[in-house]
Amino acid sequence: MDPIFSATPQHGLGSPSTEQHRKEAPRTVKVGVLTISDTRTKDNDRSGELIRQNLLWRGHEVTAYEIVPDEPSRIRDVLQGWIDDSAVEAIVTNGGTGIAGRDNTFDTISALLEKRLDGFGEIFRMLSFQEIGAAAMLSRAIAGVANDTAIFSTPGSSNAVKLAMERLIGPELGHVVHEITK
Repeated sequence: MDPIFSATPQHGLGSPSTEQHRKEAPRTVKVGVLTISDTRTKDNDRSGELIRQNLLWRGHEVTAYEIVPDEPSRIRDVLQGWIDDSAVEAIVTNGGTGIAGRDNTFDTISALLEKRLDGFGEIFRMLSFQEIGAAAMLSRAIAGVANDTAIFSTPGSSNAVKLAMERLIGPELGHVVHEITK
């Protein structure tokens, strides 16, 4: 097991039907990873690397990976290309989810979503609050579905990515894709 990640026990959570859906979920999901940053490169993209490692550790396939600046048109172009590509069933982004002037990820992704998974952002902020306190409210983490593609948008910090991947996205990714495609 990769020492960066730990298995998250289910603690008996979930109804029998939820457990059945998890069993029916695909074991491997094809995922695009997008880092949104004005400063990161493939050499120093720790958060993008954490996402990719977690996905691979869980048996998923990373079919696309890019870094783009926090510019709405660039973000939208990459995401739309992946949404339209059958080789990508899910997308995980990191970066640009705050409230600074250059943080455009939330607005760009929101405009692409056909269905929102509000619980993702709500639970992410709740878990973040337990770690960092009231500053968690500054996160505009979001998730949803566009053209049968699951999209998860996390903050860019390595701690936020680790939290999202270990506690939310990782344990449920196959289940989410199963629900979208059934």
